[in-house]
Amino acid sequence: MKKPIFITILLSFYFATSQPSSSVSIIDFVQVLNKNKAEALFYYQNNWLQLRIKALEKGYIASYQLLETQPTAKTPYTFMLITTYKNNAQYKASETHFNGLIAASDGLKLLNEKKPNTFRKVILNHDAVKHWH
Repeated sequence: MKKPIFITILLSFYFATSQPSSSVSIIDFVQVLNKNKAEALFYYQNNWLQLRIKALEKGYIASYQLLETQPTAKTPYTFMLITTYKNNAQYKASETHFNGLIAASDGLKLLNEKKPNTFRKVILNHDAVKHWH
């Protein structure tokens, strides 16, 4: 009699903890071009990251991460950019929100005046990634 109760409790716990959350993320995998890692990192730290800090302060996003990895032949990206929204409504409003933040900013900050298309390329973009918990 104890075994079926234990299995029922285990299954209940499994299904309770493996439900989708309402959070949604965007993940960009960025390749550095022409050995311009310093320019790419400067760009993301002084533009992308600063916009996410402001967006978080205003409640436009739930979180963000700027991650770096060593590129390989199979995974030729150096940076992973993750922006997480608390729900689909926040995600859908993101373009409007970020356009407002960009308009209010001091403009694009670049290292060595190199334009983004000369030092980085988004090689993979995952839009509306669901979270599970």
